[in-house]
Amino acid sequence: ERARERERERETGETGESVSPMKCVQKSFRLPSKKRGTIREQAHDGRRGLRLSCASSSTQAAFTCTQTSFTLKAKARGCHLVTGTIEEQLSPLLKGVSCGMCNVFLQHTSASLTINENADPSVRVDMETFLNLVVPEGYSDIPWTHTMEGKDDMPAHCKSSMFGASLNIPVTNGRLALGTWQGIWLCEHRDHATPRSIVCTVTGA
Repeated sequence: ERARERERERETGETGESVSPMKCVQKSFRLPSKKRGTIREQAHDGRRGLRLSCASSSTQAAFTCTQTSFTLKAKARGCHLVTGTIEEQLSPLLKGVSCGMCNVFLQHTSASLTINENADPSVRVDMETFLNLVVPEGYSDIPWTHTMEGKDDMPAHCKSSMFGASLNIPVTNGRLALGTWQGIWLCEHRDHATPRSIVCTVTGA
């Protein structure tokens, strides 16, 4: 009889034990300013602390998981601020979520996502310059073997892996908990790009 009971538990997941509802807890806090190696760096860092958000509230509401997919229009090579577009697509999913996480996933291997400066466009220009210096094109500096799709293709794959294809962002009171100066960038690494597909998943309560 006990063996049959155990088999029923395995098949149905019923154990007779009470299961607590899933709880989502979130806390934000600020780390003290840290000194850098030089006097100039110390002065720069000393102006502010570092604010972290740990994926001030808790909830026992129903835990949900929702997902949406959409396409970003083809963009020129470089780093592009796409926060507004992504927030617009996420708005129905974020509604009613007071505490949770959002995963933004890019379904491509020659572009990338990152979070960085949202105010001064020159930061995005300088980032593109940096990427091109770190991963040069052509066949003289680096003996690339994957060359059939053009001289910009293999460097684009490398840059994509440097920044990555996904972001995890806390959700607080129905909004992405980005910092004041943080924005979501789509970094396009090809000379002649195609539209880019995005999948966003929101979990929370």
